[in-house]
Amino acid sequence: MKAGIYFTGTGPILLLTTYNELNDPMLISKLEQKGIKKFIAYEVPEAVVKEKYGMHFNVIMGDLKQTDDLRVLDYDGHHVFHNFSLSELGDPVFHD
Repeated sequence: MKAGIYFTGTGPILLLTTYNELNDPMLISKLEQKGIKKFIAYEVPEAVVKEKYGMHFNVIMGDLKQTDDLRVLDYDGHHVFHNFSLSELGDPVFHD
């Protein structure tokens, strides 16, 4: 399971995915279908996300399929940006 903050043209969103990489070609294809064609993504530790989102995290995880899927955990950019310290972010992944 990967958790990632994706900085898009409309602001950051927090995604959960079963893909092994935040820039997996199949994940990118799904994001492009949703209008996200360019982003900077940062992996965040799943444990940190679970701690910050609590029951909401569990509800979203319960809806996540075992393979090749993604879920939006938080699409309120202001909330996502202020819920994480920049020091909690992993290395950036760029897609242009």
